[in-house]
Amino acid sequence: MKKILIILLTLSMVATRLTASYLLLPMDDKQKQHLKAYGIAYWVLQKGIESHWLLNYRGGSFAFPHTASFEKECNARRVTYEVIPDAAFAEIQREIGHPEANMDDMKLEVAPKIAVYTPDVSQRGQKVQPWDDAVTMVLTYAEIPYKVVYDREVVEGKLADFDWLHLHHEDFTGQYGRFYKSYSHAAWYRENQRKAEELSRSLGFNKVSQCKLAVAKKIREYVAGGGFMFAMCSATDSYDIALAADGLDICAQIYDGDPSDPNAQSKLDFSKTFAFHNFDLIRDPTEYEFSTIDHNYGRTIPAEQDYFTLFDFSAKWDPVPTMLTQNHTRTVKGFMGQTTAFLKKYIKSDALILGEAKALGEARYIHGTAGQGFWTFYGGHDPEDYRHFVEDPETDLSLHPNSPGYRLILNNILFPAAKKKNRKT
Repeated sequence: MKKILIILLTLSMVATRLTASYLLLPMDDKQKQHLKAYGIAYWVLQKGIESHWLLNYRGGSFAFPHTASFEKECNARRVTYEVIPDAAFAEIQREIGHPEANMDDMKLEVAPKIAVYTPDVSQRGQKVQPWDDAVTMVLTYAEIPYKVVYDREVVEGKLADFDWLHLHHEDFTGQYGRFYKSYSHAAWYRENQRKAEELSRSLGFNKVSQCKLAVAKKIREYVAGGGFMFAMCSATDSYDIALAADGLDICAQIYDGDPSDPNAQSKLDFSKTFAFHNFDLIRDPTEYEFSTIDHNYGRTIPAEQDYFTLFDFSAKWDPVPTMLTQNHTRTVKGFMGQTTAFLKKYIKSDALILGEAKALGEARYIHGTAGQGFWTFYGGHDPEDYRHFVEDPETDLSLHPNSPGYRLILNNILFPAAKKKNRKT
């Protein structure tokens, strides 16, 4: 009798797989590899298969037609999946489609072409910049392909070849990250400065700040034309500062060889920025801070208490912020960076706050539109390294396969793949 039951059970399982129509990647606490699951979703899109992003269903699960090769790839990447029959998936869709359910079925159509704006990271096989980048690390871990672009490609108009752009931890003001006081004699600092000046001259600019401004404006054009821009850490506030200071010299003599404009603060044009306004520049050129945007002064919260909360949005009426905040938790562990958090009083009213630490008066994760495109700013350096210092080793993401902080980055990666008629703000 026992053998008969085992045979019947086996036959039932085989029959289920033969009639199954979909692979479901649960993104709640059942998922063992949240980050790699995004890589599977991207890989399926690369195969030309339309997929489903089930917003607010089990943590923002993914579903796509079942094939033996898709199942094999999930096993190879150790991604948790469920094989479900057509009728079961139809029932999930009915549940999601109920008017009172805060869920939605977002169709994903085409794998977005991804660019990372970053300088050459090595010279003669040696790393030049002594810090890592969370986005390139998680893209590599999730096995999502990307291409590197920098000032030359941006100035020459190559951004049009891409759907999504990440800004590495850049200083768009031309002040070399404000590292002068601590690292101006370091070999990597001097080499980065030399290469930046050489590249700027080769592109026809007299100063690095002028080159960075031109790059910032090209990126603004890219977004206005329908591009998706994502930035973290100092690439957020320094980007807006550069736009506000268009036509002004805000660099001290130690950075560009001549004095800055003493009246630069009163001449800032906040109408040109994406996210921030009414901020004050930090005029001491040796201070490791660009402006008052970053919540730095007086921020004394202990690391073990540093968390921020994601807002809940209506999946059916606000699909964009819903996509960007998909997670298996609404409370995310905080992490620091040169730009850690944005004081809310400097955020424009038309920017949408996705995640905040309300008691601290700061936002950690914000989003907005510009023309036909979208931008997202995410404070902090590394979601799994609370206080990442220069020359610290890279984070091993195999130790953090379910990181909520890294999931927010990957939400942005898939955002451009969403079916356009549903991708309203």
